[in-house]
Amino acid sequence: MEILNSSFSDLLVIMFLVGLVVFVSLYFVDAGYGKMRTEKWGPSMNNKAGWLLMECPVFFVVLYEYFKAWGDPTLAPIVQQAPYWIFFLIFEFHYFQRSFIFPFLLKGKSKMPVVIMFLSVLWNLINGYIQGYFLFHIAPKDPYYSHLFTSAWLTDPRFIIGTVIFFIGWIINVHSDHVIRHLRKPGDTNHYLPKKGMYKYVTSANYLGEITEWLGFAILTWSVSGLLFFWFSCCNLVPRANSIYHKYEEEFPDEFDRKKLKRIIPFIY
Repeated sequence: MEILNSSFSDLLVIMFLVGLVVFVSLYFVDAGYGKMRTEKWGPSMNNKAGWLLMECPVFFVVLYEYFKAWGDPTLAPIVQQAPYWIFFLIFEFHYFQRSFIFPFLLKGKSKMPVVIMFLSVLWNLINGYIQGYFLFHIAPKDPYYSHLFTSAWLTDPRFIIGTVIFFIGWIINVHSDHVIRHLRKPGDTNHYLPKKGMYKYVTSANYLGEITEWLGFAILTWSVSGLLFFWFSCCNLVPRANSIYHKYEEEFPDEFDRKKLKRIIPFIY
């Protein structure tokens, strides 16, 4: 494949290794946002603005990479085929909701550390470039992918299974966020253990949904870029789910003993 002969492969290797470092580090240092936010992470900003600013870059980078390919006479006839624009629409579907809907559904006056927002922007810029450049610039020129991603790909079991997994993950993710937002009634400041949906099985059901989505995306695109996204999502969210698990365990010890909850993978971890 062309990817193996380009500097792009170096970037992929670096990001796979960065993911490993993130995974190990987050078992020793809690990422300072959401339930784990502390003053030690420095200045904070409005949570809604933080989510919008950190999520929207990837939406626009992939948008740019896709339409840049449309403007290339050698790429346009290929990326205009159904598999490529479906990859584009599925990816942007997630990030439109995450960037322009989710932040405005958040309740309360929570804060987000500015440093977390900037680190997330950096990751999303890199990830957006990796996903967009690979799928819409490298894959169309690569003999393997250009042969694979024809209209026949839409009936391939990998595409069908991956798409189903992606949307199952999306539903879990969105529903879990809904459950968290409605744990408390207006004016209530008490803490509660979420119990609906996949929270019956894990303490980080929203993260379960997120990693399920990107597992599905990796399968439906059958791409190393999608695999990287799944890998990095696991490296970031699995140790964070561990931190949240222990926080809930301290707050609700009796319910934990009774429910036998897991962290992020039902019945396993």
